[in-house]
Amino acid sequence: MQGNIPAQRDHILVQINELLSSHGFETSNIYDRSCFDMVARNEFLLLLMKVLINVDGFTGEQAEEIKKLSSMFMASPLIVGLKSKSELLEEDVVYERHGIPVIAIETLRSMVLEEIYPEIFADRGGYFVRMDGNVIKEAREEQNLSLKDLADLAHVSRETIYKYEHGMVRAFPETAMILESILNMRITLSVDLFKVPEHETTVTRPNAKTGKTENQPRKLVDLGFGVVPTNRTPFDALAKPEAEVLRDIQKNQGPLITNLEKNRNQTVLKKMAVNVKDLSGVTGTDAVFIMEGKRNLKCIEGIPVVHSWEMEEMKTSKEFLRVVRERKECS
Repeated sequence: MQGNIPAQRDHILVQINELLSSHGFETSNIYDRSCFDMVARNEFLLLLMKVLINVDGFTGEQAEEIKKLSSMFMASPLIVGLKSKSELLEEDVVYERHGIPVIAIETLRSMVLEEIYPEIFADRGGYFVRMDGNVIKEAREEQNLSLKDLADLAHVSRETIYKYEHGMVRAFPETAMILESILNMRITLSVDLFKVPEHETTVTRPNAKTGKTENQPRKLVDLGFGVVPTNRTPFDALAKPEAEVLRDIQKNQGPLITNLEKNRNQTVLKKMAVNVKDLSGVTGTDAVFIMEGKRNLKCIEGIPVVHSWEMEEMKTSKEFLRVVRERKECS
């Protein structure tokens, strides 16, 4: 049974890709051995997705990497899983692992096909919902019910109703159903699955004393880019120009997907370029290869190449971005 897990996971990935791509999403390739499996965009929503058979295998280290990337790309991280321990994940329930939402594939299908979003989330102690306190209060007052009246009808305390109305506590789904029946209206809120994580990213900058950086690409840092090295991704780092440069070029420039030569042979670089071009297209960002050698390359599979010796002559990130844009359409 254990040997079938990779095939089972691959099958789920193909299912998800087909589901999203056939319902208005632009989807990426499926990336092997990456901290995320695929990216999908629908208008302003960008999803950074991970698919797991058992979600308990998802580590805090993986979570930090995905949060870092999501924050840089302004994307929403989402895990689609099959089970936790030996129990299948339930439909229309949101779970969580290390601060990232987890859903079953059936839940994703309901969201995409029917725009039905889950209201129940799992936490220690069971299943819970969040309720709209203003709606509860308005409905109660319209029906001339006091806090005590509604509490008695719902078989909870007056203090509990007060806390519901002021958004101070969550409720069991059964209690929410009773209140909805009494007030004759929906009071529960959908779980917000599409938050972009606020994540502190460690940006590589020159050492104040030595002027050196511990992580490559150093030359991008010297030009004024904030550089975030990445692990287990189809690229090597993300770089972002300073705010002044963004205003000057009048463009909402996302992170620059950066790839380094690292003594990789031409075959590896071409394979890397294909994935990066795909990822760049879905995320709406630019990508670049920084090459150390003297090969006369302007691009690899449509991804611009900038040589380290060229960067020695540049003084600002604006100059670098201009070269990237000029070489972007090369064939």
